[in-house]
Amino acid sequence: MTAVTLSPSAAKRVAFIAGKQGKPAVLRLSVDGGGCAGFSYRFSLGEPEEGDVVASTDGVSLVVDPVSLELLEGSEVDYVEELGGASFKVTNPNAASGCGCGSSFSV
Repeated sequence: MTAVTLSPSAAKRVAFIAGKQGKPAVLRLSVDGGGCAGFSYRFSLGEPEEGDVVASTDGVSLVVDPVSLELLEGSEVDYVEELGGASFKVTNPNAASGCGCGSSFSV
């Protein structure tokens, strides 16, 4: 099983954003303490670093550091467009609960 995956729609959006900013198409997903449910997801563009797990979809890479990976194992990053707006969404099988905003979780 792949540690983390990036959906085709998320890969397309990362490529678009990276192209506009003149950066490599590499999305970094990490977990920070805090948020309304205990942990929060953080997204940024950046290069892979030593020890990172890298997953690729359609030429776009998703990188996760080893500490965050413990909380993200088996997760998928998707890009969804809904009435309330468009955003990256993490489907995390390790999350015991989440919050209404979808950007934080607990284990």
